[in-house]
Amino acid sequence: MEKSTYTEALTDPIFKEIGKAAHSLSLDCYVIGGYVRDFFLGRKQRKDIDIVAVGSGITLAREVASRLPGNPKVHVFKNFGTAMVRQGDLQLEFVGARKESYRKDSRKPIVENGTLVDDQNRRDFTINAMALSLNPEDFGRLLDPFGGMKDLENGIIRTPLEPATTYSDDPLRMIRATRFAAQLGFEIDPESLKAITEYRDRIRIVSRERIVDELHKIMATDKPSVGLSLLYKTGLLEYILPELTALQGIEEIEGQRHKDNFWHTLEVVDNISRNTDDLWLRWAALLHDIGKAPTKRFDKKIGWTFHGHEFVGSKMVYRLFKRLRMPLNEHMKYVQKLVRMSSRPIALSGDDVTDSAVRRLVFDAGDDVEDLMILCEADITTKNPRKQRRYLRNFRLVRRKIQEVEERDRIRNFQPPVSGEEIMRTFNLKPSREIGIIKDAIKEAILEGEIPNEHEAARKYMIKKGLEIGLEVSPKASQN
Repeated sequence: MEKSTYTEALTDPIFKEIGKAAHSLSLDCYVIGGYVRDFFLGRKQRKDIDIVAVGSGITLAREVASRLPGNPKVHVFKNFGTAMVRQGDLQLEFVGARKESYRKDSRKPIVENGTLVDDQNRRDFTINAMALSLNPEDFGRLLDPFGGMKDLENGIIRTPLEPATTYSDDPLRMIRATRFAAQLGFEIDPESLKAITEYRDRIRIVSRERIVDELHKIMATDKPSVGLSLLYKTGLLEYILPELTALQGIEEIEGQRHKDNFWHTLEVVDNISRNTDDLWLRWAALLHDIGKAPTKRFDKKIGWTFHGHEFVGSKMVYRLFKRLRMPLNEHMKYVQKLVRMSSRPIALSGDDVTDSAVRRLVFDAGDDVEDLMILCEADITTKNPRKQRRYLRNFRLVRRKIQEVEERDRIRNFQPPVSGEEIMRTFNLKPSREIGIIKDAIKEAILEGEIPNEHEAARKYMIKKGLEIGLEVSPKASQN
């Protein structure tokens, strides 16, 4: 006989306390969703736990809070009919069981009170519709009307109702399907996949913030290409990141072809994900070639070219972030910078590279020089082992050159050894254009290796440059 009770999933005393509180209110209540799913998958137990009550979830939340030590605050979200209570490191979200119906042109449902089954019907996937009873009479009993356990065992993402109904009601679930497939290593049910493709244009009515939240979760997986390729194959990616889909395809003219930059990009993202969990570095990898579509040209002498794609791509990053309502802050600037500089280290891998070129790279990259090198190494997707070894050897050489120059010249996060105030005192100047000219000249001299990055050398150069542009050294300064 198949097991039906799983009290071992509910060992935290909070669950029995919730059950008692519900009983005192003559309510039935259940744990549902991600917590239940992850227990059966043997994944790390979630700290955010969804509790569904057959009745008022807000009333239950208040009753539970009144029974807990310290009487934790109940955060009520009336618009959603939910309430949240924090207890230690747990976040408990309470909602009343409900049934939903939708209008064709809106994602906002018409909500009515309902039964547990009604609530399970409205869930996105069978693996998220499983519930464990918290009621004293059947504590720990599994309620799984759609065969979520079977789908967990088989590694299938399937909807509780007809896929068309589930996806049309809330189109974000289409992206969530790809995300769960990527996170869990599951397959999307063929009927579900077909419905996603058919209803993909419904994604237009979903807020960009919700879409980006799912994209971030896909990008945070061990192998983001799984989710991204599903988004592409279903046609969703065209609506979300057309800059990426524009890279897909290979053109041939006069027997000359270029690589498919879309599938190359997905390889780069997977490569970099093996070496970093940094979300924004992964985004830089995803967007590093987006400038190649608008800059693609065919030259009869040299074949396919993508001149200036790094600079075009970095400008596109801003427009992309703005369209998706992603943060236009230091994260966006960081991604822009890495996209703009993504080809720079490649030019430094030859034997004839000057120290000044390396100094300029370190100067321009600052603290992000290591991330830039990680991106460049991830960009190696050749299947030729000999070429791969050569490219990696070249980048090791670049790293060594960077280290040598950095140790000697301290260029990273460069601060001028001579301040603007010192220039003003030396030449008895007020704020003026000449100060900027001298500071730039000192910076260039250091980067070119004409003078060391030291105060005394920079001061002598400052005086020399000042005299060249017609300034006079103040008598007071000459006495010092």
